[in-house]
Amino acid sequence: MTYITNLVALRRRSIRRGIWFRILNKFERAQVDLTVRIVKKVRSSGLAKVLNLIVEKLSDALESRVSKMVKLRGRSLAQEVSKVALDWGYKSAKNWASDLNFARFLAIMNLNGHPPC
Repeated sequence: MTYITNLVALRRRSIRRGIWFRILNKFERAQVDLTVRIVKKVRSSGLAKVLNLIVEKLSDALESRVSKMVKLRGRSLAQEVSKVALDWGYKSAKNWASDLNFARFLAIMNLNGHPPC
């Protein structure tokens, strides 16, 4: 898929989720709308920088609360729990530190008010 196609899909998703008008100002929305209508391929580095900033802004807003929590807290919790289990002699616990599903579980537990440590 091309950059413009991805931009259209991101625009559509953010409108459906109610983020388009809440996160972006009218100039940013106009920039994306005009780019989608007029440009087939982004050649200008200035336009690419502006669009990348807008895409990052929308992507951050579209990311779920759980995904953010996994990035912020889940991975560090998984490493802590893995280290404690290794200290107790549980050898297979070394894989826990890099297990994304375990980090997601710990992040959800933390969101629900049940911190593991």
